Amino acid sequence: MRADAARNMEAVMTTGARLLAADPAVSITAIAAEAGVDRRTVYRNFASREELLAAIHEARLTAIERATEEARLREAPVAVALHRYVEGIIGVNRRWPVDLSLMLANEPVRERREHSVRELTDFLRRATDEGLLRSGLPDEWVLAVLPQLMNIASRRLTGLSPARAADTVVDTLLNGLGAGAAGATPRTAAPAAPH
Repeated sequence: MRADAARNMEAVMTTGARLLAADPAVSITAIAAEAGVDRRTVYRNFASREELLAAIHEARLTAIERATEEARLREAPVAVALHRYVEGIIGVNRRWPVDLSLMLANEPVRERREHSVRELTDFLRRATDEGLLRSGLPDEWVLAVLPQLMNIASRRLTGLSPARAADTVVDTLLNGLGAGAAGATPRTAAPAAPH
């Protein structure tokens, strides 16, 4: 019985994350219906939509921390750690799609997230020092670009598994989008424009 209750709450939270990301005003009743549980079951655990959202934020942060830990950013070879991290975060983004501005309005949540950002910053510095990333880029550039690539892959490459989407993100990060990028398939040259 307890396992069923835990599964129901997991379904409510993941459904709530998805529906609240699409419509912040969605009702608890709509979330419960979509999750396949009675609305009273939701209210026994969450007194309001705000409480549900706080629990979703907590679950997302915990999942980010787990993905960061499993990537072994400090000790794994940098290329391996990068792919593991990207794959893990794409999975988190898909499971817990939430408005980060709302999430980061909460001070304790923001502090926890800043710890994860520091770990990623240290890893990206290590990746640069070991030659995986190009040195000489503006400070914070890779730290700004990588989350955007993961976010795009999470939302736009939904037909790909997190591992395959991570392949695309890592290749784009390391090799860019130009035709000269590693692994790129050159196309025939376009006809010259008339003068």
